[in-house]
Amino acid sequence: MVGVGAASLIPTGPGEDPWTEAELAEVRAELEDEIVRLRTKVASAEAELHELLTEGVDAAGRDPADVGATNFERDQGVSLAANARELLDQSVQALKLFNHGQYGVCEVCGQPIGKGRLQVFPRATMCVVCKQKDERR
Repeated sequence: MVGVGAASLIPTGPGEDPWTEAELAEVRAELEDEIVRLRTKVASAEAELHELLTEGVDAAGRDPADVGATNFERDQGVSLAANARELLDQSVQALKLFNHGQYGVCEVCGQPIGKGRLQVFPRATMCVVCKQKDERR
């Protein structure tokens, strides 16, 4: 568990000032708040999706436009739920790394992710270069 003196354990990128305890406390609080928010969002999205899926699968006698709208809403619900789950997983992983003193290290190349990137995107687990390579795949 990261505690007092942890600021010196979190790596920074070239030219960046070291982390302060206050900055780390802010990042931790942001990750914890994000996890609570995303858990609520996932539960809501899954409840809406469940409602759409149980509304009735029998399309016989229904207007084709209504069927199309229902299918579109269902696909949107699936997409939103999956996206919220992915963001939640990323946030939980980042907090786990934080708690185990491994926060701020790229999971691909082992280099510092960078303080600036983590302050903007606290759940980042890859440096910018590795993330760009990953997105090109």
